Amino acid sequence: MAKQLVTDELWRVVEPLLLPAPTYPKGGRPRVADRAALTGILFVLRSGIPWELLPAEMGCGSGMTCWRRLRDWHEAGVWQRLHQVLLDRLGVAGQLDWSRASLDAQSIPAGKRGAHTGPNPTDRGKAGTKRHLLVDRRGTPLAVKLSAANCHDSTVFDTLLDAVQPVRQACGRPRKRAAQLHADKGYDYRKCRVALRRRGIKSRIARRGIESSERLGRHRWVVERTFAWLNRFRRRRVRYERRDDIHLAFTKLACALSTLKACLRFC
Repeated sequence: MAKQLVTDELWRVVEPLLLPAPTYPKGGRPRVADRAALTGILFVLRSGIPWELLPAEMGCGSGMTCWRRLRDWHEAGVWQRLHQVLLDRLGVAGQLDWSRASLDAQSIPAGKRGAHTGPNPTDRGKAGTKRHLLVDRRGTPLAVKLSAANCHDSTVFDTLLDAVQPVRQACGRPRKRAAQLHADKGYDYRKCRVALRRRGIKSRIARRGIESSERLGRHRWVVERTFAWLNRFRRRRVRYERRDDIHLAFTKLACALSTLKACLRFC
């Protein structure tokens, strides 16, 4: 039997966050069920196939129907709220480790030009997009941002730190900042250290020309592992979307699914 894409555990979390179905007093074609549309979205995310090749046998409607549902739910903040609900669940269970956080960026090819694309200096100047990711000590995604591939990693440093929303804890006030942050030599700039000091976070940024690269991955390997987890969703390996909001929607959904796995394991 084929594995169910939208499991009961996932649907119980997603369903309360979705928009109410619109009404059409004059009738019209029956609306595709939200769970079926979500199944089509996850199939495209995991397999990487084009929208127009979505199999009709799945009963998910057309690829354009699923694309519109992905766009509308992203504009309504569904994926962000889904990720936040799952982070809150981990926080209340005491399964988010705030003692250390790690931050890194990863560039991918962009098949089409659009917002947040630029010449990738590591890929012979071809168009690319860079994804910036912040994770806790265990590698659970906390925040993600997009930029052009030719933007320096340090330019998104402040906005990525502020993108972490307050996460509920078992006791006390919600928390959004780790005790210390690990980053590689690409963030070895005074403005990055000042940004951490201003937020009360200890800097663990590798220093260029001083620290050996052999010791850099002792704590930062978790963010590289999370990138590997997220790249299992084949639609994220190459940016096929001209619209950056659609690619960001896929990225946030992938982060939420990774966080759901942590919930099922630890909560």
